[in-house]
Amino acid sequence: MSIAENISKFNQETAPFNAQLIAVSKTKPNPDLLQAYEAGQRDLGENKVQELTQKYEDLPKDIRWHMIGHLQRNKVKYIAPFVHLIHAVDSKRLLAEIDKQGKKNERVINCLLQVYIAKEESKFGLDEDELNELLNSAELKAMENIKIIGLMGMATNTENLEVIRNEFKYLKDLFEQIKQEYQSDKVEMKELSMGMTGDYQIALEEGSTMIRVGSAIFGSRNYH
Repeated sequence: MSIAENISKFNQETAPFNAQLIAVSKTKPNPDLLQAYEAGQRDLGENKVQELTQKYEDLPKDIRWHMIGHLQRNKVKYIAPFVHLIHAVDSKRLLAEIDKQGKKNERVINCLLQVYIAKEESKFGLDEDELNELLNSAELKAMENIKIIGLMGMATNTENLEVIRNEFKYLKDLFEQIKQEYQSDKVEMKELSMGMTGDYQIALEEGSTMIRVGSAIFGSRNYH
């Protein structure tokens, strides 16, 4: 199937769940991204800052760019002028840097807090205690140029669908709990970014509002 057909298929699958497709375009060449764009896809996800900024320069300006990968503090300044949503905020220090760069660019930057839900050492994210500590912190109250609009998580890379479902369930419960306890001008729980090519169906069933799909749209990844 073509990129346009793949996007159409995923939009049909996400519609009943009122969820949004983030087409993960990392490592893909601009002509592929333009095919997605011409099919009506405006939300694209990248995981490398250098590639993201280059594509932002080269491609239509109404694309909403999602930073979905691990973000280093010293790279925030490059994407702060334009990024639509940062999915993987995994520390208070990173959030503080995003706030600082948001201020320099006179904009409020939307963020998701990444929660560690997987049984794997290689994944990043906050645990439940760190999450609560951040949400209760005086530093967060002082930040004026960020807004936390939800949570993001990556499930364990396993064939065991029950493990994946339980991890997504846990994240959804946490999302609902924070929604009850922490709503403020800085925290508005709207988005739950979970589910990728291999597990998006389970994620949708468990309440995801954003799925991050790459290879099932653009074909297998080009590593570089």
